[in-house]
This record gives sequence, C-alpha cells and structure tokens, in this order.
Amino acid sequence: MVAVHLLSYFWLLASIWSCLAAAPPRTISKRGNSSFVSSSEDGFSVNGSSLRFVGTNLYWLPTLESNDDIWNVLKNISDTGTKVIRIWAFNDVETIPESGTWFQLVQNGTTTINDGPTGLQKLDTVVQMAEQQGLYVIMSLTNNWNPVPDTTSSGIASRNVLAVPRNTLSNDYGGMDLYVRQFGLQDHDDFYTNDNVLTAFQYYTKQIVLRYLNSPAVFSWELANDARCNSTLPTSPTCTTQTVTKWHALMAEFIASIDPNHIVSAGTSGFQCTNCPKLYPITPKASPSPSLAPGKKRSRVTPLTEEQIMRQRTGTLKEDGVMIRGRRASTATREVSSSIGPTTDGSYGVDSQDILNIPNIGFGSFQVFPDQNTYAPNDPNLDPVQNKIASGLTWIQQSAQFAAVVGKPLVLNGFGLVTQSNLNDYVPFNMTCAPYASSKVVMGVTAAVMDATTTTTNFANDTQQQQGYSSFLQMGNSAGLGGSMQYQVNTSLPYDVFV
Repeated sequence: MVAVHLLSYFWLLASIWSCLAAAPPRTISKRGNSSFVSSSEDGFSVNGSSLRFVGTNLYWLPTLESNDDIWNVLKNISDTGTKVIRIWAFNDVETIPESGTWFQLVQNGTTTINDGPTGLQKLDTVVQMAEQQGLYVIMSLTNNWNPVPDTTSSGIASRNVLAVPRNTLSNDYGGMDLYVRQFGLQDHDDFYTNDNVLTAFQYYTKQIVLRYLNSPAVFSWELANDARCNSTLPTSPTCTTQTVTKWHALMAEFIASIDPNHIVSAGTSGFQCTNCPKLYPITPKASPSPSLAPGKKRSRVTPLTEEQIMRQRTGTLKEDGVMIRGRRASTATREVSSSIGPTTDGSYGVDSQDILNIPNIGFGSFQVFPDQNTYAPNDPNLDPVQNKIASGLTWIQQSAQFAAVVGKPLVLNGFGLVTQSNLNDYVPFNMTCAPYASSKVVMGVTAAVMDATTTTTNFANDTQQQQGYSSFLQMGNSAGLGGSMQYQVNTSLPYDVFV
C-alpha cells in the first residue's frame, strides 16, 4: 500500500487557504446550476457557484495495485480540503508488460486499447472514487516527454540506470514520442501533423472522452502535458508555434464535437512568443486585471511585449523587483541580455496566448519549475535559490498577464523546487536518470545538465522550499489565477518528486 505523508501538504494547504481567504468573493453571472465545471471570463463555476481551487498532481494514481490504495489516497487528499487533482489519462506501451497497468498498446502503426482490469477499468475506479470523495479530475491525454533509448535520438539513458519500476517517472507513460517511433516516423512534431498518428490519437481520445461523457467528476480534458516542438526526439525545421497551435485547435474542436459537457484545456508550460504571427489574434480591450485589492482602480490589460520584458530586465519599470516573504528582495541590478529568452521568444514552438485564444479552449495553464527553466535573468544581489524564486514570481506575473488579455482562466498546473534532501533522486522531465546522484552510473546525460552545478546550496533547503511555495501561492492569488497545483504530494514513491 502506498503511504501518503501529508505533513508538508498540510502546511501547503494552510498557506493556500490563507491566500484564498484574503481574496474577495467573485460574483458569477449568467451561469446555470450544472454539475459540470464551466469556465468564463469570471473564472470557474459549478452548481451555480464560483470555484477557485487548490490541487495536486497524482499522475501515478491509476497504477496503484488495489482499489483500497486508490481510495485511501483520494480520501487523504479530500480530507485536506483539496478540490482538484490532475492525472495521466493515458498509459501507452510498445509491448504488453508482464504486470502492471497499461491503457493502450501502440505497436508497428497499430493501436489496441486495454479495456480490462489492468487497463481502463483502473481509470474508471479513479474517476468513480474521485466523484465519491467530492474531487474533480483534470484528465491529461498525452505527454510531450517519453525519453527512451532510440536510434533516432541522441541516446538517452534507460530506466534500468536507476532500476526503478515502470510508471515511477512521470515521463514513463508513453506519449507523443512513442507514437512517432511506432508509426515509423522520425521527428517529434510528426505527432502534430502526420495523418495516421492524428487518426490514432483521436481514436484513443474519443474512447476516453465518451467513456466519461456524463461524469461530473471530470474537470477538463487537458490535450497534452507540456506540448512543444522539441522533445528527446529531433525536431523538424518546419515546426513553429503555429504547428502546435493548429494541433490544439484541431483537437479542441474534435473533443467539443463529441462532448458538450466538459471543458477542453491546454496543458502547456506557458511559453509565449511576443513577436510571432498569431492564428487567433486578439484586440486588446479595457478589461480589469483579476483579483484587484479593494479600493484599487481597474487597469487596462495589454499583451506582454518584448519591450516590457526588456524593461523589466533592466529595472526601468516602476514595479521592478519581487516580493519574497513580504519584502522586495530584488534590486534593479540584473544580468542584461539582448535576447528576451526562450520562454517568451517562441524557441520552444509554443505561443500559449494564441493557444488560449482558440475558441474551444476553456482555460490555459502554465508551470513553474525554476530548476529546469530560466524565466528571468539572475540578480547578482540574490543567492541562487532566491533567484529561482524571484524568476518564478516573474513568470507567474507574465503568465497571468497574457491570460487576462485573452479573458479566460489560467491555472498553475504544476510547480516545484528541488531540495537538497532529494537532489540525489531528482530526475528532470526529459531524462530517465538522476544527474546529481554521485553513486549511480549515468549514461547519455547532456554535459549542460551534468556541468550545471554540483553545489548543493544552489538548491533549496526545506525551509527555503516552503518559503518559495508560499511566495508562489501568494503571487498566484494576487494575480487572479483560477487554481494552483503542486507537482505532487509527498508519497513513498522515491523518484521524480519535488516535495
């Protein structure tokens, strides 16, 4: 049985509830009493009431061996006051495993869905028990990441390096690259454009969507986790932000055509492209910034621009600096670069603002993992951990800005800080081994990651992690996010954790 250790999670929830308690209630207008979650410019609602939530990721939940295990996890989560969980609604394999859970076999250009007790019946159990516990489930339909040894890739180490069971790591559930490999293709972005792959993925999606068509426990259909042009497979030179946006539009329209009950959501990391041409351009209008403090004037929200980013980086904006534990920690002296950086220049092939403005997308998402992404230049006046927290806060502000311009809710669907205590077990999203584990043999790990640092003080201690999480939650609350979700609760699973 999986033992769930909830002490740190109770602390986290206490911080969140204090944030939400300080926010003024929202008035939901022109909404019915549907038991299905809906979204609008005002946020989320269900049963005629507004829903602003805190949640956690439990990608591994359907893989637990017994129904009792699943029930106990969901009950423990529900008892904390959590309202929303996020899981993988996919579990693709290239060969049928001898044991364990799998939902779909993708092999040699064909697919077979496992409808048995080791397959979708496990997903049925999760959805049914979540409803009984009063929880809503964000169902993610595929993943950008599935790093395994492959002749077309740069050689990524297999899970045997760590000898961990299948499905321990969040990137070990199949996903886009598995389709690409098994359909005899080469580039990661073939997943978005190849007709045979699209047909296969739509077939699987249809089976899942129709299976839970009438379940009010489903919060939304998340099209993909962290979709982008690049992965551990090569990227074609033709993949652009419009490639990824078109795929989201296609899939959102497909799901909306068969499911009138549930929201379709984007699960991107929030990457933007300030200067990219838009498939779904918006005309900025005078709309209020969300969650304004009482007595403050409503301000006009405009799209994030390259000029704004550069001014923030040079410290010429009035609001320059970030608040950490109630104090403005950053001075205006920062590393100066002529580039706005890959998170906002389209380098990853993602324009989250354009995706969010797709008519059939109900809400957007972004993630905050400053140990794996650089969201802002370092401030030399701050230590490495403070810089990570500060850059995460900047990213929350920028992400909330693009969502406010579009006029749809935004969810922080994953955040985390790697701690010194779990550094040896920390596995990045695009790897299958722990690069900082001194006692383990590491194969196929890029020099950029291995040479990044070996100084443990560059990573948060437990106190700094709690301070960082509190700052993220406070910023998300003040920025008007529709929900915030920790990467996952602290469980007995030893790898791929941030808490």
